[in-house]
Amino acid sequence: MKILVGYDGSRMAEDALKLAIKRALVLDARVLVATTMPKADNSQLDEVNEAEGSLAYAKSLVEKRGVPCETHLLIRGLSPGEDLVLFARENQVDEIIVGIRRRSKVGKIIMGSTAQYVILKAPCPVVTLK
Repeated sequence: MKILVGYDGSRMAEDALKLAIKRALVLDARVLVATTMPKADNSQLDEVNEAEGSLAYAKSLVEKRGVPCETHLLIRGLSPGEDLVLFARENQVDEIIVGIRRRSKVGKIIMGSTAQYVILKAPCPVVTLK
């Protein structure tokens, strides 16, 4: 079994990672931790390095509990929601866990919602945490 965590280093992402670890221990699953960036060029090297460091930290937390873990920095020109759903399809993920932020309806219309996209388009069950 594979559990995908959408990870951005936020408190909600940390909570999602903790839940993924618990579920992986019970289900004997592997955890895939993914961070998405729409694009990366030379001017964004600091952001890429920060994302890689954040993923390394997440991997250490998961592996410390004895759970197999892979990390992935996705830079494919897609929105975070599209990237996570595509990655889940490509890797035959069994479950996705994402943290959600509370936003107004207008905020969702203007800014979009990664979690909303993942919930509606994912090829597998999605667990959300707030």
